[in-house]
Amino acid sequence: MPAGPKVPRAPGMRGPEGDDSKAKLKPFFWDKVSATPDQAMVWHQIKSGSFQFNEEMIENLFGYTAPEKNKVEKKKNSSQEPASQFIQILDPKKAQNLSILLRALNVTTEEVSDALLEGDRNELPAELIQTLLKMAPTSDEELKLRLFSGELSQLGPAERFLKALVDIPFAYHRMEALLFMGTLEEEIASAMESFKTLEVASKELRNSRLFLKLLEAVLKTGNRMNDGTFRGGAQAFKLDTLLKLSDVKGADGKTTLLHFVVQEIVRSEGVRAAREEISPDTEDHYRTLGLQVVSRLSSELENVKKAAAIDADGLTGSVSKLGHAQLKTRDFLNKEMKDLEEDSGFHEVLKSFVQSSEGEVMSLLEEEKRITALVKSTGDYFHGNSGRDEGLRLFTIVRDFLLMLDKVCKEVEAAQKKSAQKALKKETSTASSTSSTTTQSQPPPPTDPRTKLMPAIAERRPQNSSSSSSTESSDDDSE
Repeated sequence: MPAGPKVPRAPGMRGPEGDDSKAKLKPFFWDKVSATPDQAMVWHQIKSGSFQFNEEMIENLFGYTAPEKNKVEKKKNSSQEPASQFIQILDPKKAQNLSILLRALNVTTEEVSDALLEGDRNELPAELIQTLLKMAPTSDEELKLRLFSGELSQLGPAERFLKALVDIPFAYHRMEALLFMGTLEEEIASAMESFKTLEVASKELRNSRLFLKLLEAVLKTGNRMNDGTFRGGAQAFKLDTLLKLSDVKGADGKTTLLHFVVQEIVRSEGVRAAREEISPDTEDHYRTLGLQVVSRLSSELENVKKAAAIDADGLTGSVSKLGHAQLKTRDFLNKEMKDLEEDSGFHEVLKSFVQSSEGEVMSLLEEEKRITALVKSTGDYFHGNSGRDEGLRLFTIVRDFLLMLDKVCKEVEAAQKKSAQKALKKETSTASSTSSTTTQSQPPPPTDPRTKLMPAIAERRPQNSSSSSSTESSDDDSE
């Protein structure tokens, strides 16, 4: 019976001989794909001998050693011990996740307990406190932990940890207070930075002379285009209109209304800039100066672009959350901790924190009101009696328009350079042509008049000589 076609060996595989002697390696789980011969695939380009790995190294790194029977039994028994030895109170999944977290953060029960009793906000990382609050035991689990009176060794790691916590009065209220104390400074700094950006952005947008010039150009251009229609005669427009300038194309199919507006502003700003410096009064120079001025608008409104990236709802929610946390912490101090009559480090730390932070949080809330009013007035400044969030929306609109403006400025600059190069080439060609024509039509250089007389003199000399000879001959005869 004829042998079938040879199946190519997969890259990295050895032949059948010696397979029994190969060391067993750890499994590598993957999803295999069939490299079908009737379809071109990248795998067809892999040659069998193009890559050879170091067999000794791979065996040393990934060699699989079967565990001894005793070890397997021991491991099996140890894995079965918790189920039979530990008393389970928590949900198994919650207990497992909490145990993993405690091992990962390398935190002990004593460290957490000391922080809750002494009020050391730097002892526990915020991540740990947040996770512990999320993994707080249910009311039923907390009751069972409190009522447990057996040996702690009968509980698993998670249960032992939570048992120590629930024995501390108001442990989870203390955690919330510690979390607030540890994050307040950073939260206030972040919010104040956002408020500062919004304030500067509002001032930039209101006071930008160039942006006002642009609005004027758009308004006048729009009224001219809408002349004779109900859309004409506008005295103002919503800034959303700026985003539509690129949608209106000219007869050439390339030049948009935004191109036109930019070119007109470039011309007027170029003339204005030329008055302030000693420069050649040429149209190209005006355009260059004007384009430089218009291109700076994006950098002048830098904070407007930053303000557009601020999550306004998130900022408002964060400030509101800080206000509620402050009230909750103060109530915890004045009620639960007061009734507890605990003379501990935590009580003193909490009391001092509430007194010092109350003013900071109140200042933050007042600043939020001021900035909110400022942003709204900015929206009203451009859109009349606008809604509460209109000012924030303006920042987004202007940011998007500035991206369009930057693109058009680059296109106008490229067109100007191309036009200048074309004009220079034409000028050079014209100058060369004029020089050639002048050379061809130029009269011959003047010659010395004496050179013209020489042939006549030369012709007359023989005649004079002959006449002289005749005269002499005649004289001789007469003698």
